[in-house]
Amino acid sequence: MIEDIKKRALHRTAILEGQLRGVARMIENEDYCMDIITQSRAIQRSLESLNRLLLENHLRTHVTDMFENGGDEREQAVGELLKAFDFDARS
Repeated sequence: MIEDIKKRALHRTAILEGQLRGVARMIENEDYCMDIITQSRAIQRSLESLNRLLLENHLRTHVTDMFENGGDEREQAVGELLKAFDFDARS
């Protein structure tokens, strides 16, 4: 994994852990539902940020190598990317 991306991804996961613990406390305390939903949506945005970092790393490392190797590896890379974006590779 690219060191800068790894550092940022680990930082993002630490933030996510804190956010999840906070939501659990809010549920335990029976906080106002809309406040809990607001925090849950923030977690979803944080997860998307993490996914972008992981995708960037994958594109810069594995996918680059797979495309350079061509053939079945190239096709595997295409399939993985389509799957990552919830597209059916056969569409």
